[in-house]
Amino acid sequence: MIESTDPKITEKPPARCEECDREMDHYNVWLGPGNEERIVCWECKSREEKGFFAQRGFRRGARNGYIPR
Repeated sequence: MIESTDPKITEKPPARCEECDREMDHYNVWLGPGNEERIVCWECKSREEKGFFAQRGFRRGARNGYIPR
């Protein structure tokens, strides 16, 4: 029999984020190469990904009618 679990309902104890040092209920646990756990909250993770693949001179040409192909 297959049991489905909803990721929103899983009960995890509150943990302290290593980036901002706040105690959070919603967090990610990353495993390092030495099998050490690194706990990062969702807010720090989104802050880290905000500038993902963006160059300094990046602009959206499609907003002006130019679609690069």
